[in-house]
Amino acid sequence: MGRFRRRYSHEMPGLNLASMPDLIFTVLFFFMIVTHMRQTELKVRYVVPQGTELEKTGYKGSVVYLYIGHPVDEQGRAVSDETRIQVNDRLVSVHEIPGAIAEARDRMSSEDRMRMTVSVHADRDTDMGVINDVKQALRQAGALRINYSATNQESKK
Repeated sequence: MGRFRRRYSHEMPGLNLASMPDLIFTVLFFFMIVTHMRQTELKVRYVVPQGTELEKTGYKGSVVYLYIGHPVDEQGRAVSDETRIQVNDRLVSVHEIPGAIAEARDRMSSEDRMRMTVSVHADRDTDMGVINDVKQALRQAGALRINYSATNQESKK
């Protein structure tokens, strides 16, 4: 009888990478769909105040963003300590708010005009006089649905 020799190959078999591009493109499309891109460029810096009674709102397309804070340059550094107001992408004064709201309302569809909400993102150190002036200007513009942004206050135990 002859000897039977087993031939062992000590090499690792090659990895099949045929489905790798499909997987990569699937993950890429997933992140492209899920990621929310900022629509406005911030020209003011604000620190969001904290609140205790907060609720999330479910609005999407009919929102006008109003930021109140200190002006910043392109690199995000504070330029001055004065309080400035930004409506969407434009810095405005209190007296220009009704015109800016009217422009934003004109760009919306008729259905979104009915549900238009102004989302106010104010710095926590903003004087209440400025907030009241902004509220009066929004009332003149007919924007009566106002949302104030805040973060949850950490409860200390």
